[in-house]
Amino acid sequence: MSYRPKVFYGWWVIAACSLGLFLSTGPVVVFSFGVFLKSLIQDFHAGRGAISFAFTLHNLTGPICVPLVGRAIDRFGARRVILIGTAIFALILISSELLGTRIAYLYLFYMALGLVSGGASPVPYGAVASRWFDQRRGLALGLMMLGLGMGAITLPLIAHRLIVIFGWRTAYATFGCAVLLICLPVLAALIKDDPRQKGLMPDGVVRVEGAERGEHDLEGMSWRDIWHQPIFWLLIGAFFLAGGSVHACVLHMPALLTDRGASAQGGAVASAIVGVAVLIGRVGTGYLLDRFPASRLAMILFGGASVGIALLWVGSAGKVGLFAAFLIGLGMGGEGDIIAYSVSRYFGLRAFGTAYSYAFGAFVLGGAAGVFLMGAGFDSTHSYTLPLGAFFFAMLIAAGLMSRLGPYRYAARRAEPAPGVANAGAAIQA
Repeated sequence: MSYRPKVFYGWWVIAACSLGLFLSTGPVVVFSFGVFLKSLIQDFHAGRGAISFAFTLHNLTGPICVPLVGRAIDRFGARRVILIGTAIFALILISSELLGTRIAYLYLFYMALGLVSGGASPVPYGAVASRWFDQRRGLALGLMMLGLGMGAITLPLIAHRLIVIFGWRTAYATFGCAVLLICLPVLAALIKDDPRQKGLMPDGVVRVEGAERGEHDLEGMSWRDIWHQPIFWLLIGAFFLAGGSVHACVLHMPALLTDRGASAQGGAVASAIVGVAVLIGRVGTGYLLDRFPASRLAMILFGGASVGIALLWVGSAGKVGLFAAFLIGLGMGGEGDIIAYSVSRYFGLRAFGTAYSYAFGAFVLGGAAGVFLMGAGFDSTHSYTLPLGAFFFAMLIAAGLMSRLGPYRYAARRAEPAPGVANAGAAIQA
């Protein structure tokens, strides 16, 4: 039986994943947090460190649950995890309208968001994309992350407008309604765990009748073997340090720039510029990952981010500050692709969900520590200078760790896609 779709169904799966990430925890909670920061300070009558601690709780509870999400993906499939996680995420956002004025309620709210963040994060979406694509896995991951980049650009600006008109509670509730009424139905309709459900193999190759079921999925190392690999811990260390550095700078960017004379709208614009850089980093890095080693790309992106942090460290503002925001956002955008791609190429897909969840969890956990240290450092010294210097050196160490990685263990196969699929893929890329 021949099957020659005009457009490989995997690209529709990637489009759905992109929409899911557009309204996921990244754009709604992480990238928009800086826009919410001063409103939360005023409403709860607390300092920046105390409010930043709410985000830290979010990023602490997230990594605790993300490994469980990874195991659930490997056992039950990513689709089920995505749908359940997205629905709960939406309901928690809507519950913001019920929050009281005690800061403990804010902490509980962000902890709840952290608990479900794994189900609405790049982890399950990355598992889906990696199963549907092999030769074009980097590009697929980049296009999937396009939604996260678009969300990072637009949602901070939308959040700022909603906060001005309705307040921060209604802003979060509005995002929750959008997730529940727009995002969830599309995901339910389009997401498929495996190309075999459409009679295909990765990249659109027609499945040969009688082929051994599960052959592709079982390729890779077991979780026990991955845990004992030095490369795994090099990745964990690099992603932890880089995640802490970029999260700290990105989430405090609006407050940092407004302290240096920018308007509140200017601070929101800085967040949007970070989003533009994240978008470019997502797609550009995804495209390049199919052509160059992930370690080299990471070194370049981490080096660029360290330059951006250094510019902020020396007190830059105005256009130079916006350029620094762009460099940091570019590094943050590339990391998402590099984490998923590196895990799949060094360890395979057999235990991808579990391994990726730990690597992504290290990135998120680093973000939790970084954001808190940035806020606490400001409260202690009334300046961001000291924490920015520390994060500059942390970023350089992360680049050094990535330089220690060797060649891939599970490189892309060289099999050709089915006739007509290559043209469809080229059309999508165009």
